[in-house]
Amino acid sequence: MFKVFGFYKFKKLTSLKKNKVLLQDILIKRSIRGTIIIASEGVNATISGKATDLQSTIIKIKKILDFKKFDSENISKSKFQPFHKPKVKIKKEVVPMGLTLTSKNKRYNHVDPKKWNKLINKKETLVLDSRKPFEYKVGSFKRSVNPDVDNFREFPKYLKKLNKKKPIAMFCTGGIRCEKASSYLLKNGFKDVSQLDGGILNYLEVKKKDKSISWQGECFVFDNRVAVNNKLNKGSYEQCYGCRQPITKQDMKLKSYKKGATCKYCINLKSKTKIQSSSTRQYQIDIAEKNNTKHSFKKIYIPE
Repeated sequence: MFKVFGFYKFKKLTSLKKNKVLLQDILIKRSIRGTIIIASEGVNATISGKATDLQSTIIKIKKILDFKKFDSENISKSKFQPFHKPKVKIKKEVVPMGLTLTSKNKRYNHVDPKKWNKLINKKETLVLDSRKPFEYKVGSFKRSVNPDVDNFREFPKYLKKLNKKKPIAMFCTGGIRCEKASSYLLKNGFKDVSQLDGGILNYLEVKKKDKSISWQGECFVFDNRVAVNNKLNKGSYEQCYGCRQPITKQDMKLKSYKKGATCKYCINLKSKTKIQSSSTRQYQIDIAEKNNTKHSFKKIYIPE
């Protein structure tokens, strides 16, 4: 069983190129896969590996970046390694919104998952799903609304239209997008803003044995599990590897679906050349699978 660990930390970072090399080296040495994004404002990551390797890697990351605690973290499990390789990227922002945060920024009211249901059940509360539309379609909280923007940089335009006097309860997968959005709201005169501490994944972890769960559907995750259910196990969705959209079993029965190449979301957006290229790649993957040989997309399992 693989452990999947997500975290972020807002802290002024320097020596980004040097730290990228150090972090990449740690991931490779400990057979950890996933993505770490570092910027001058902090770090955001989701990584996966064996429990012992992951724990030692987390200790090293904190030491390299010089802090003791994450602002937020969540953990789940996967029967297979959900990432293809280790990546460390340097970005201008850990979440692109045109707004830089530091550890000195005021953080909004972080609501414990155990108290979340009570908050979002209040009629006057605007329950705001700050994720992308395709994530929202896979699953969300009852009564939630979605801005319906595909690029997070467009999110402030939506926020400007909201009633500044109305209580807002905001959530996203792990919390970091809400951290940015909350800071934006503070700077623009909003008073009553809360966010789900640790995001959806933390809520599902805390509430997975609780019958009062308010989550409906599954939670999209940015790895090869595609989505997880209320128990944080791999859900029912697959993924179109032509456009990365989550798709259902029914979607895979449509004429528009061609394994590894197209689905109903991208069939009319791709050129014949691109479709042929994707189909050729999938053919090579199928041959490798049939012959049980290694390839870059092969899933790795750890016996339980």
